[in-house]
Amino acid sequence: MITMTYWGFDDRPHTGELVVHEDVADDVVTVFGRLYGWRWPIYRMVLVDVYKGDDFDSIDADNTSAFNCRPATGSSSWSRHAYGKAIDINPRENPYVSADGSVAHRNARRFAERPVKAPGVINPGDKVVRAFERLGWEWGGSWSGIKDYQHFSKGGG
Repeated sequence: MITMTYWGFDDRPHTGELVVHEDVADDVVTVFGRLYGWRWPIYRMVLVDVYKGDDFDSIDADNTSAFNCRPATGSSSWSRHAYGKAIDINPRENPYVSADGSVAHRNARRFAERPVKAPGVINPGDKVVRAFERLGWEWGGSWSGIKDYQHFSKGGG
């Protein structure tokens, strides 16, 4: 468990928690340290346990999270989140967009097309993407077909 300070959408510091695999803990501290230095806003950062492990509810609450023992979306295989090697950041501003362009979360639909200029949004090639990529992480916004703009993972999707 990593406890860290982040900048909120209210332009104030907040304390949040992420559970990640020990192999990626240093990467996470490095990237989130950069985000903090840039005053890059995060809406909420609480453990998925607050939502009883329900990914839909966590996303609906615009919660930045990491570990969640669940299958990958649309699959019977484990998600990288189940291994603590994936992070979803500001999922309302950075939604999962299906291949047909649909977004499951009503509060995220206005953020489905990229680029978007708004606080907490991750766009192709921006400094958030580059900070993760420098450490060998993959961004779901660069996938073909579906776009998972909130998702960063180490060692695969």
